[in-house]
Amino acid sequence: MQLDTLFRPSPVKEFTPLPRALLGPGTHELVGPEAKALGFKRSLVVTSGLRGTDIVQRIIDQGKYHGVDFVVYDKVESNPKDYNCMDAAEAFRENKCDSFVSIGGGSSHDATKGARLSLAHDGRSINEFEGYHKAENPDNPPHIAVNTTAGTGSETTSLFVITDTTTDPDNPHKYAAFDRSARVTLAIDDPVLFYECPIDFTAQCGIDVLTHASEAYVSRLDFTPALGQALQAVDIAAQYLRTATWDGRNLAAREAMMYGEYIAAQAFNSGGLGLAHSISHAVSAYYDLHHGINNAVLLPRVWAFNLPVAYRRFADIARAMGVDTTGMTTVRAADAAVEELVRLVRDLGMPEKLTDVKQDTYSKNRLGQGPTEFYQRSREIVGDEADVDRITRHTLGDSCVPTNPKEATYDTVRPLVEHCMNGDLDDLLL
Repeated sequence: MQLDTLFRPSPVKEFTPLPRALLGPGTHELVGPEAKALGFKRSLVVTSGLRGTDIVQRIIDQGKYHGVDFVVYDKVESNPKDYNCMDAAEAFRENKCDSFVSIGGGSSHDATKGARLSLAHDGRSINEFEGYHKAENPDNPPHIAVNTTAGTGSETTSLFVITDTTTDPDNPHKYAAFDRSARVTLAIDDPVLFYECPIDFTAQCGIDVLTHASEAYVSRLDFTPALGQALQAVDIAAQYLRTATWDGRNLAAREAMMYGEYIAAQAFNSGGLGLAHSISHAVSAYYDLHHGINNAVLLPRVWAFNLPVAYRRFADIARAMGVDTTGMTTVRAADAAVEELVRLVRDLGMPEKLTDVKQDTYSKNRLGQGPTEFYQRSREIVGDEADVDRITRHTLGDSCVPTNPKEATYDTVRPLVEHCMNGDLDDLLL
């Protein structure tokens, strides 16, 4: 299905079913009995390794107690690469596994979704599934996704985001794909597992929650069933993200952000995303930056970009973020949403423009790392004319562009990208 067909204005809108989920403190201890009940015998654990924690080993140990055997593939990278999916699929075949358990955030879950699709199609490259509903065989291995971050919401969506490393090194490609058969079998969200998240990583993931929620709320799809969840997730992030970041053992804040990330993802799963995600995918393609770092920089600018066509929705967002809009015009209230977002970004200690991000300054920053020639050459964000141009062109080809509320063209998006690279956040304030 072509994007212009999928998003053409129509009275018919699709609600995408969601997987079963268990949410709350202690739910990670149910992985073993749930896997047994699903008939798992030998599962491939797909993870980044979660170095410095014992989360993976704890889950494996209690799973073994219930009679499930495990093999571990722990090479998943941030911004999962196509070869992560294919290597996981190969490990699944070699070890005669019958199921998957992914442990981590969106990277682990997305790589697993990709491996499952490949396995269901005789080992075809995951890059062949870019786009919407490309799977021809819906029968793929069952999958339990255990979340350790309050961020992507991949455990409850049909979306997965993969970096294609087979393209020209000077023109890398990251894409979002959507397929009903990519949904997990069971999602497990336990806020106790979030305790191990570093301070800055907690903030990065939480900004992703706010990005999901706000983009779904102002999406041109205007999908009524998504709006309530989206606005509530904005409210949750505004109330609890600072506490979850700076007081990471605060269970109330961690649990609130767990619910926030879950419902924000459900909102965008059917309600759509927008330019913040499209630009972030482009930046990660070239620089391998963490999605949450990107969103912290991009989101205030994208909100300001979209204000002229969605003032009423942004006024709602301002109120959800706790702004007292009494006596304000709708336009002024919408402007106040941007101001409140800038305050939040600064309170979380996030970078204010992309060229501020340097090597080794953030927990999940892979700038100048990675196994491919391109990533090893990309040791700093350049932010010059050529850099702005290539990021803009990648952005415009992204699958999240059609649902952005304001029409995106090269001439309108290029200045936005340039400001994300080099601009001052104070420019957005009245």
